[in-house]
Amino acid sequence: METTRQARPTTGRPSWFALAGFAAAVFVAAAIGGLGVQGTTDEYASLQQPSWAPPSWLFGPVWSALYALIAVAGWLVWRRVGFSPALWAWTAQLVLNAIWTPLFFGAGQYGLAFAEIVLMWLAIGVTVALFARVSRVAMALMLPYWAWVTFAAALNLSIWQLNS
Repeated sequence: METTRQARPTTGRPSWFALAGFAAAVFVAAAIGGLGVQGTTDEYASLQQPSWAPPSWLFGPVWSALYALIAVAGWLVWRRVGFSPALWAWTAQLVLNAIWTPLFFGAGQYGLAFAEIVLMWLAIGVTVALFARVSRVAMALMLPYWAWVTFAAALNLSIWQLNS
């Protein structure tokens, strides 16, 4: 039998502070992913890439938009059910997101990065499924991210194969 959790406040200061907290969590994950990984544009350009690989300048704007969607989606779920299994899944995918960049760029471990991005893709799928039970809007906000990670996984696999 499922227990009902008290919904979080939907208006006012506490809710907006929580949104800032979700934004901060996403920012921290992005920052951790980028720590010590300078020169990724040059490294990306030096790799053999498939013809369908996007230019390096595209990644910054895409990830900025996706991180905003991820933060809002987590916040919407939190407002409905608090810190629940859905947000544990959200946290897990965010941790996996933070790990990928150092594996791929920092360590140059393209195969290991591919295995990790597959785990991240699965974690995003679990998050989407759990979010669908709580908030259709939150679920929908996660779909562009899941699509981009699908594309990124294919690109990671291709770069791994071309550069091995």
